[in-house]
Amino acid sequence: MKVVTAHTMQEIDRRAIDEFGIPGFVLMENAGRCSVDVIISEFGSTGKAAIIAGKGNNGGDGFVIARLLSQAGWEVAVYVLSDRSRISGDAAVNLEKLPQSMVVYCPDEGQFQALYGDEIAQVKVIVDAMLGTGLRSDVSGVYLEAIELINASDRPVVAVDIPSGIHGTTGRVLGNAVRADITVTFAIAKLGHILYPGEEYTGKLVIADIGIPPQLMEDSPGYKRLNVESIRPMLRRRDRQAHKGDFGHCLIIAGSPGKTGAAALAANSAVRAGAGLVTLAVAESLHHIIEIKTTEAMSVALPDSNSGYLTSSAFQTIEKLLPGKDALAVGPGLDRRPGTTALVQTIVESVSLPIVIDADGLYALAEDISVLRRKKSADIILTPHPGEMARLLGTSIPDVEAIRFLVAQEFARKYGVYLVLKGARTIIVAPDGTVAINGSGNPGMATGGMGDVLTGIIVALLGQHYSAWDACRLGVFIHGYAADLVAEQKGEIGMCATDVQEMLPHAYNNLNTINLLSSWNIPGNL
Repeated sequence: MKVVTAHTMQEIDRRAIDEFGIPGFVLMENAGRCSVDVIISEFGSTGKAAIIAGKGNNGGDGFVIARLLSQAGWEVAVYVLSDRSRISGDAAVNLEKLPQSMVVYCPDEGQFQALYGDEIAQVKVIVDAMLGTGLRSDVSGVYLEAIELINASDRPVVAVDIPSGIHGTTGRVLGNAVRADITVTFAIAKLGHILYPGEEYTGKLVIADIGIPPQLMEDSPGYKRLNVESIRPMLRRRDRQAHKGDFGHCLIIAGSPGKTGAAALAANSAVRAGAGLVTLAVAESLHHIIEIKTTEAMSVALPDSNSGYLTSSAFQTIEKLLPGKDALAVGPGLDRRPGTTALVQTIVESVSLPIVIDADGLYALAEDISVLRRKKSADIILTPHPGEMARLLGTSIPDVEAIRFLVAQEFARKYGVYLVLKGARTIIVAPDGTVAINGSGNPGMATGGMGDVLTGIIVALLGQHYSAWDACRLGVFIHGYAADLVAEQKGEIGMCATDVQEMLPHAYNNLNTINLLSSWNIPGNL
């Protein structure tokens, strides 16, 4: 599913009007009609509705909804959060079409809730037509009051275009926001609908065709939300005569005292993700532990001076391991000591294989981010969570979270890397700035070791000769999809990384088996 920024949607609207000659009032009429169709479909052919409208085009959509709902047999009351004199254009035209007995003006803070709160609490459905996707600053005054009243009403809410108070591009809550049960948006989804926390406020998202030419959506810049339908064609079916050499040999450098579990998770996940062969290289002092924790993955001891921690002196041994390998992963549980940091930086400067860098490997990069300017590999994939991203940028986690996809996009372009910014709705960015947004996963994944599993999945896909871009998108989606399958069987609370690792073959099987897809009702299918 393609999604766009609020600015891009404004350009689509403008071009539809200016270049294709579609009058704005026609688009507004179509938007209102589509919204009414959804309301009647969801809530029946009769009832009482409260339309809470702002002064702009979002309010204009609300006026059309009021007229058409009334004509369909509903009892409708319209509450306008503005003076009549401040409403203009197509919105004013549609306001004039309403019987004035249907309309109440509530421009002043304190008036709306005091006079009409009890009425609104009795309706069958509330329609939020206040602010739309053009909002840029925190809501205040009568709009804030209306949002609080709507959320406290315990009535079903249908939002027009986007819940009022949600930033149309970042999904941020601007002060407060309407919690909608259904959002009817027009032509194409916006980023604010699918990025958290906006997605939680959006409810069920309905995308309505209001007559904007499809060519405009196709030609406009946008972002791909990954779902089953977009991921399935990327997966390759296996040749019946294939052997393990056809599916790549991955090398993983990981582990330190107290963190051998991270190394084992990465290696075992690479096996479960379809790698033909996996070699796990760990400090010599830990080798006996790793041999117990891995069965299918091979292991190699690296010199560590009996400390359990790797230093740059291990690189000579690593170099001897590289021939015959197809991809490399570095970082899970590796530790942050200066010698280990130096080793990671040497690997980045010296190894030409596709590389996945996570966890303590990212810490090493943050110590000298300029090492990425000297990278030898054409395909380096970084997989930070927001804290690691903040360290890479030398900024704060709130600064990263405020504009996640823009931060990720700028970093990937600047350093020529593939970036997987993890979190609810993981952002995946290619070096040219192309962005994909993951649609799978659930809160059960918020536990230790999940990142190590993802590292193993991505390096396994690289080893199977998927492109770096496909490996990132497939890896992130399958990781979340497997977690969704675990949640279906066991629930989210108590889910652990090993649960997801063991579910990976089932995730692949479901994605590869078209006839089974319809039987799964999980977030990854949305």
